[in-house]
Amino acid sequence: MPNVTDSDSAILDLLRRRDAASVSDLEKLLGVTATAVRQRLNRLIGLGLIERKTSANAGRGRPGHEYSLTDVGRQNTGANFADLAVALWQEIRELKDPEIRRGLLHRLSTRLADKYRDQIDHGGELTDRMDAVAGLFRDREVPLEVESSVQTGKPVLNVLACPYPALAEQDRGVCSMENMLMSELLGENVTLRRCRLDGETCCTFEVS
Repeated sequence: MPNVTDSDSAILDLLRRRDAASVSDLEKLLGVTATAVRQRLNRLIGLGLIERKTSANAGRGRPGHEYSLTDVGRQNTGANFADLAVALWQEIRELKDPEIRRGLLHRLSTRLADKYRDQIDHGGELTDRMDAVAGLFRDREVPLEVESSVQTGKPVLNVLACPYPALAEQDRGVCSMENMLMSELLGENVTLRRCRLDGETCCTFEVS
């Protein structure tokens, strides 16, 4: 996770194991001062990874607070679906009927696109839409850049690192799914012109 230090990760790991914890709980468990705990908590709240609520056990006087993981925090701590993704992809490869296989890939790309579609202004210019897509992927630590094609002068998307390296090395069908995903996100017919699997420096998607 970007901007998360080792000391932040220690708090996130503790909150994964507990429903909630107070500053004093974390102070004792981590062996650091309450000030240090609060600084880390405020940083993690700012990142949207944890939230603060009034403690149900708070007594009279100054209300107590407890901290717990947000949905985003739970999704980004300890989640490792790589093995599951590879196993599921192997099952997709076993489908004999190419039409069924392609239909499944299309549904997968549509489902992925639905998660991000409302973050892209489809009434805007193509370059703006590409910039929005590049931003979405960069937020997930996948480097994308937008540049003008030397041949056509039109904007193209360059993917500088594969989002699914373990899968793509086994089956280029992942590239087809990625092509469908880009088309869904941009609202245009997109073609994969260059691919890293062919020895290129990046994968390049351009509007047909």
